[in-house]
Parts: sequence; C-alpha cells; structure tokens
Amino acid sequence: MKVIFLKDVKGQGKKGEVKEVSEGYATNFLFKQKLASPANDSAVKALDNQKKAEDRKKAQEKADAEDLGRRVSELTVQLKAKSGTDGRLFGAVSNKQVAEGLEKLGIKVDKRKIVMDDAIRTLGVTEVVVKLHPEVTAKLKVQVTEE
Repeated sequence: MKVIFLKDVKGQGKKGEVKEVSEGYATNFLFKQKLASPANDSAVKALDNQKKAEDRKKAQEKADAEDLGRRVSELTVQLKAKSGTDGRLFGAVSNKQVAEGLEKLGIKVDKRKIVMDDAIRTLGVTEVVVKLHPEVTAKLKVQVTEE
C-alpha cells in the first residue's frame, strides 16, 4: 500500500515522502498514529503543489537575500569609540554595535548573522562578513573613528 508520510518515521521514511509499506502496518500503526495518509491521486497532487510552493518561497528568500547583500556590500557603517594614543580602542566594537549601526542606515540585520572572528579593537576600516542566507554572504565595511 502506498502512503504519504506526514511526519518522520524512523526506519521508514521522512515527512513528505511517498513509499510502499505493508497494508497492516499502514492501517494498524501509521494511520492510527497520524504518521501517514493514503497516497491517492488527489493527495499526491496536493503534495506536489505544496513542494512547488515551498521551492518558490525558498527561491524568493534567496533572491531577497542577494538583493540585500548587494546593498550591504556598498555600505560603510561608521562607528565612534574611545581610543588611546596608539589607535587601540578602550574596549572593543562588537557585532551588536555593528548591527545597530546598520539599523541606523535603514537595514535591519540580526546581530548573530554578522560574523566576526574577534571584536574590532583598532581604529580604521575593517571588513566584516554578513550571512544573509545559507548560500548568500556579503562583506560590510565598518569604519571606527575616534570619539
């Protein structure tokens, strides 16, 4: 009997898969536990339409991220910090401060998406990587000036 899995079932299949299982297993376990539904023509078509809609949504999210990446890479965030005589900062500039600087320019990015190996501790321009999507990254210039 062909079934469409509604949830992941260990050793059998993942959500959205269409598989052949024994009729007793399907009726006595999968259907009763609401883990699967019968794979008739209308259910298979509905599943295909759902997958196509998800693919379109993912493609749109990636396109939006690429557009945002182009805008971010053209920007320079300017931050002010107190520093000593040799150009080293008292403290450091963190990804939270960079996110706040971006927000002032009209672009809202979560601070966790701003990837910094270490906080910025010197004056000048530093490039920071911003992960906007699993497949899209952009480089943002951060200019730290003396307060």
